[in-house]
Amino acid sequence: MNRRVRHLNLEGQAHELTFSCYKGLPLLLDDQRRAWFIEAVEEARIRKGFSVFAFVVMPEHVHMVIWPNDPMYDTSWFLKSMKQPVSRRVSDWLKQHDPEEHDRLTHVRRDGSREFHFWQAGGGYDRNIIDRVTLLRMIEYIHHNPVRRGLVEHPTDWKWSSTSWYETGECVLRIDPLLE
Repeated sequence: MNRRVRHLNLEGQAHELTFSCYKGLPLLLDDQRRAWFIEAVEEARIRKGFSVFAFVVMPEHVHMVIWPNDPMYDTSWFLKSMKQPVSRRVSDWLKQHDPEEHDRLTHVRRDGSREFHFWQAGGGYDRNIIDRVTLLRMIEYIHHNPVRRGLVEHPTDWKWSSTSWYETGECVLRIDPLLE
């Protein structure tokens, strides 16, 4: 059974998004791929009109808290505009540098056509956030993800997160201030 995420695109609500790499594989282990993801987020936020309040890039999944700046929006457009460029870049890189890994991530359809997979199919998890207390709780949860996983001892030690922005104002991705 293939479940589809239903995105509730409601004005005035933030979204906590979680999406995974193909089959839960740690495809975001290296800094280059994480950097490509950060570049894609920056492009998508500009093109699709979203603010980013928090994020963490884990080895096999991503958490984000986003805010649509336009009352007429579609979260799935934002997800697609982040995920597709990363998948294409990784696919192109693997074709040249690691064809075996490319083949492992390529699905052969019944008709013989081939499809490269970097992200798990579907929209992942999308939770609407309607109040500030929940928003702050979600940001804290996201920031502590690398600590819970044992990747670092303190949240600010994980470069691929917005934690440092909240602590020092420095981050690999521009973070938007929370709305009052």
